[in-house]
Amino acid sequence: MDKVLVSACLLGQPVRYDGRASGHPDLLQQWQAEGRVVPLCPEVAGGLPTPRPPAEIPGGQGAAVLEGDTQVLTVTGEDVSAQFLAGAQLALALVRRHGIRIAVLKSGSPSCGNALTYDGTFSGTKVAGEGVTTALLRREGVKVFSELELEAAQRALKQL
Repeated sequence: MDKVLVSACLLGQPVRYDGRASGHPDLLQQWQAEGRVVPLCPEVAGGLPTPRPPAEIPGGQGAAVLEGDTQVLTVTGEDVSAQFLAGAQLALALVRRHGIRIAVLKSGSPSCGNALTYDGTFSGTKVAGEGVTTALLRREGVKVFSELELEAAQRALKQL
């Protein structure tokens, strides 16, 4: 049975930066019952506490963090790139260990966003971009969806 990497916050775990969860859509509950779900919060896995200060990527490009061209910064200016990179590496290790080819990760997140991320100004402005973990997983060939694209994720899973 194919496994799916899922952001822990989407499964109801209170691991978001603000100490809350993001909910748990029905399809994710079904996948959990089937034993498909491998949960992870890359930020917590990388060593960040919950709650924690909000963090953003200047320019919104997680791939630039992977290349060392930019940093992940908190609203107070602390560089948390090392923790984001460590969490992304742990996600990659899970993907490899379980043969995962599909991920459903939290939209907009500087770790997990797959289409839009915040621009690094902490003004609520989103730009086209992806989080650090998403960028790394895509390099590995993983198809990354957000919780807003569950039907597409389900179709991709059925095609495996």
